[in-house]
Amino acid sequence: MHKTIFATGAALAGAMLAALPAAAQAPGGMPPKQVGVVEVARQNVPRVVTLPGRAVAASDTAIRPRVGGIITEILYEPGQLIEAGTPMFRIEERTYQANLAGAEAQVASARAQVTQAQSSFDRTQQLLGSGTTQAQVEQAQATLDQARAAQQSAEAALILAEADLEWTTVTTPISGFASVAEASVGDLVTAGQAEAMATVTQLDPIEVDMYEPSSRFLSVLDDINDGNLRLNDELNAVLTLENGREYQAVGELVAPGVTVSTSTGSIDTRFRFANPDNLLLPGMFLRGQVELGVTEAFLVSQSAASRDKIGNLSAWVVVDGAVQQRQLTEDGSYQQQWIVTEGLEDGDMLVVDGLTGLAEGAKVVSVPVTFDEAGVVRETAAPADAPPADAAPAEVPASDGP
Repeated sequence: MHKTIFATGAALAGAMLAALPAAAQAPGGMPPKQVGVVEVARQNVPRVVTLPGRAVAASDTAIRPRVGGIITEILYEPGQLIEAGTPMFRIEERTYQANLAGAEAQVASARAQVTQAQSSFDRTQQLLGSGTTQAQVEQAQATLDQARAAQQSAEAALILAEADLEWTTVTTPISGFASVAEASVGDLVTAGQAEAMATVTQLDPIEVDMYEPSSRFLSVLDDINDGNLRLNDELNAVLTLENGREYQAVGELVAPGVTVSTSTGSIDTRFRFANPDNLLLPGMFLRGQVELGVTEAFLVSQSAASRDKIGNLSAWVVVDGAVQQRQLTEDGSYQQQWIVTEGLEDGDMLVVDGLTGLAEGAKVVSVPVTFDEAGVVRETAAPADAPPADAAPAEVPASDGP
């Protein structure tokens, strides 16, 4: 009796299992794994490189005297913004006033000699042939020429004396912030001395030197020559400050690097940025991003790809309901996504969610997903007129037929 009941139960269980849909079961009795996929397509991707940089002053002038003497007055306030031509120091000027007066007297004397020589030459020339020889005329001409040369020399000395007197007031040639004075009232300074009396630093605009490895520079050239990169007509840069905040102004290229550092192996490229708030200071370390151009490639989320122990990049794609692992070739990153140049084709379904436990050839159920603004995977919204997946089928109206 018990054997009969057991056999009957086994038969019923077998019949129920046979009635289940075959597609709902996978090897081992587990249903296929659901994975989130996105369809990839080749697109124009900005090529952006991130470089270390350091701010440098666009102009940094050392203030030195052009004449010697005793400093009698300091005319500026340290740390203040001063305009070009602002007086900064005054040097004792009595000696130069005396030199100027002497130079003016020399000019007056030279002019008088020219007048006298001119009159003598005119008389001698008028009497030529009637008591005056040609040799006397030529001598008078030479005397006049010498007087004129002496006048020019005196006038040149006068200009120099005026300049020396003007240079007793030391001014700044540029606009910027003045440093603390390195000289004091009563100090003796000399023309052309090595020590600066002060410095004036221009902060707006400011320039940033960015350092690119020469190997990357060669790689960029190869991409341009191979047609993989279309270089922009103008190169611009944005900055990230030391506290992680992005600097608002966009910098323009001032001078590309033409030499490679023998110590670092990098190329120094300079950009100029507006700095109206004086937020950037010379010597500050920064991080710059430069958009070189546009390349055709696939964008793959960095969370959807992984590297093996030797650094090879790979990702999963769904082909005919099964997953395959693809080896990818990347050329940098853009907005937390790998720029993939090889390994994918247009229309490939890239697995971006449910990556844990995938194995080559495993059957999966693809669920279309998207990324929101925060980079989080979200399921693609179903059409408004589509019924929910778990909704019961609608009742069929009863017919009047049998």
